[in-house]
Amino acid sequence: MDNRDEIRDFLTSRRAKITPQQAGLAPGGRRRVPGLRREEVAVLAGVSTDWYTRLEKGHISGVSEDVLNAVARALQLDDAERAHLFDLARAAGAGHRPRRPAHRVRAGLQRMLDAMTDAPAIIRNGRMDIVAANRLGRAMYWPVFQTSRTGQGPARTRPANIARFQFLDPAGPDFFPDWDTAADITAALLRTEAGRDPYNKDLTDLIGELSTRSADFRSRWAQHNVRLHHTGTKTFHHPAIGDLTLDYESMDLHADPGLNLTVYTAAPDTPSSDALRLLASWAATLEADAQDTASRRTHDDRLQHGQEQ
Repeated sequence: MDNRDEIRDFLTSRRAKITPQQAGLAPGGRRRVPGLRREEVAVLAGVSTDWYTRLEKGHISGVSEDVLNAVARALQLDDAERAHLFDLARAAGAGHRPRRPAHRVRAGLQRMLDAMTDAPAIIRNGRMDIVAANRLGRAMYWPVFQTSRTGQGPARTRPANIARFQFLDPAGPDFFPDWDTAADITAALLRTEAGRDPYNKDLTDLIGELSTRSADFRSRWAQHNVRLHHTGTKTFHHPAIGDLTLDYESMDLHADPGLNLTVYTAAPDTPSSDALRLLASWAATLEADAQDTASRRTHDDRLQHGQEQ
């Protein structure tokens, strides 16, 4: 993924979203492109047109924070977009090191998850791999985990990935009833991560796969939208439980860069609160069945080993 191309496309797409009226400027007659002209952004940011043109072409390395903030104000960037602009500048700087998405978590994090017995909780990386979950989290995202185990060859070793499930699995639209909104969020989160770590091969491989196989992803990726994902409400349709509308709190784990913890809860005395209790019961049954299957396999293996001897 070319960082200069990303800088150019991001700034161009943000410039196109702002009308002269929104920026406090006169319309200025017929316009060949939507939104503001480069020279108008330059005036609003207090820099020369040539300088801003150079910036929009991707020459952002070494640009001061004051100038980046001025450009962010001129383009009326929100908090997520402003952070993305700074991420792009950092990634363009000398000495950038790619950050590989984590696929495992510390034992202490898993113990923390397991201590949450009444709320689904997952830990994901920036690539949208689910790298850890508690029992309710595994049960809630059961369709995603099932997809990660299907297929042949390398597909079997892939971690459960929310983005791949959402865009490529036929069950994705069923699991996410408000699929359009959920897909917008996922694409924006991947775009945000790509700004932080544009040279990460695991991430770019996933984006390439989704872009090749999903027109829905391609159209969203081309919008260059980014997002900070901290709190909100999501609706799921679980194949065994039915509909759940859950509040979520999502936070980056600063002691473990690249990992994010998301915890889901339901408002008391609601159908979703009842559904969570049903999910817990279903999860216990699922776990018992898995243990029984594992015991039978161990028994069969011992019998086979004894016969071979």
